[in-house]
Amino acid sequence: MLKDTHAFAVKGATVNRPANMSRATKASRATNINRTSLGLLLSVLMLGGLNASAQAQDSPTQSAQTQDTQVQSAQTTSSSDQQAAAQVLDLLNQYSSDADWDKYFALYRKDGIFIGTDASERWGMAEFEHYSRPTKGWRYDLTERHLIQHGDVILFDELLNSPAYGVSRGTGTLIKTDGNWKIAQYHLSFPIPNEIAKQITTELKAANKQ
Repeated sequence: MLKDTHAFAVKGATVNRPANMSRATKASRATNINRTSLGLLLSVLMLGGLNASAQAQDSPTQSAQTQDTQVQSAQTTSSSDQQAAAQVLDLLNQYSSDADWDKYFALYRKDGIFIGTDASERWGMAEFEHYSRPTKGWRYDLTERHLIQHGDVILFDELLNSPAYGVSRGTGTLIKTDGNWKIAQYHLSFPIPNEIAKQITTELKAANKQ
């Protein structure tokens, strides 16, 4: 018989049982500790996954909030730009009424174009100044205005009322130049009601033949 073992009968058979149980007990405890550690590790990994999932769910909201902020900022800038552009057009009408030509032409770009009501009136700034400065000015009062912005470019159209000509229309373009809005093109015209359009165009054709 081996040392440190005892013999006992189990259904007629002789079985050797270790006399010292401490090693077996330690091995069992080690196994239990390993299982516990594995369970804790799995729990940590699961919690980490849940946190990542929660963050992933939160990120679209945070992204949407960021986008909303950017949109609001763009709208604020656009609104500010359009107010500044509208002020330029208001001053244009004021200075032309006062015949204050220095201030009037300062609102245009140097390469600006003015298109008048006559078919021959497509003028650069030098030609337009030559026409304007000898006059006492002209008055056009704002009735309605629309502005459309594309970056540093604003398109506008406005209905005006003239004591001399009645309903008139101004259209054109402003370009942000050195931080200020300047008029790149202004086109003045007289809108014709549809009911009398053929009558007016017939007269125009006759006038052009002369």
